[in-house]
Amino acid sequence: MMSKQWTVDRIPDQTKRVFVVTGANSGLGLATTRALARRGGRVILAVRDEGKGRRAVAEITAELPDADLEVRHLDLADLDSVRAFAERLHTDHRHLDVLVNNAGVMAPPRSLSAQGHEVQFACNHLGHFALTGLLLDLLTLGHDPRVVTVSSVNHRSRSARLRFDDLHGVRDYSPMGFYNQSKLANAVFGQELHRRLAEAGSPVRSLLAHPGYTATNLQSGTPVGLWRVVLGRIGNPLFAQRPDRGALPQLYAATEPGVESGQFIGPDGPAELRGAPTLVRPSATAADPETGRRLWDVSEELTGVRFAFPAPA
Repeated sequence: MMSKQWTVDRIPDQTKRVFVVTGANSGLGLATTRALARRGGRVILAVRDEGKGRRAVAEITAELPDADLEVRHLDLADLDSVRAFAERLHTDHRHLDVLVNNAGVMAPPRSLSAQGHEVQFACNHLGHFALTGLLLDLLTLGHDPRVVTVSSVNHRSRSARLRFDDLHGVRDYSPMGFYNQSKLANAVFGQELHRRLAEAGSPVRSLLAHPGYTATNLQSGTPVGLWRVVLGRIGNPLFAQRPDRGALPQLYAATEPGVESGQFIGPDGPAELRGAPTLVRPSATAADPETGRRLWDVSEELTGVRFAFPAPA
């Protein structure tokens, strides 16, 4: 059982460790970046808007002048951008210690990515799937290497299902239903990645985290009118916790020495909406190996990325 007193002050020294945090310019990503920088980590802010990334760096360095931060462009909804990011990282870095798959979009009107995929599935899942696969060799060379994929309590929602016959909402699209699908895909991916890493005898650990109900620009920036009112204007002030609290599960997963591959970290409060980091259970669908294999095969096909796992010992 984890201590209810676990805070960012419990993060071990992260000097010489290299982190990539997607969506690092705001919300959970910004809180994660700040906490890692405070403990000496070198953080690469992988952001779609480099101007916002530079403003985030200025905000952190005003408080932490010695913070080791770097801004790089990454549009997760564009697989060409994901490949370009990975290529540049290989040029400049010999290893990577932790990848935090944090970025996401929530409940927009139906739109398609550059490659023709429903944008929530493209950004929240396919982009992170491809990024992880393209950086796996650098992670394998890291110290205590980890992939932390940020899902949501919504992965257990009744509308959270993988619509394998209509992943891109051609026939029937619901903004929140397809957001929930993408968060379920995150959870399924994290579990299946764990199984494949373990089978290969890889040193890389795959962990899942979710922030509970946290006030971020995901809700306030939701373009769909009703959801913006319900989530951003009503839900956030009444129920949501701050990003620095919501980021604790993913920080725990990224830094705590005792975590094990395959674990899912979330808040310990009622309905997992808020609280201190604790072990939580994925949904039955997220934990199902057959679903994991099926999503993996589809993700390889849609991204063109094949993971280079080491041969089992």
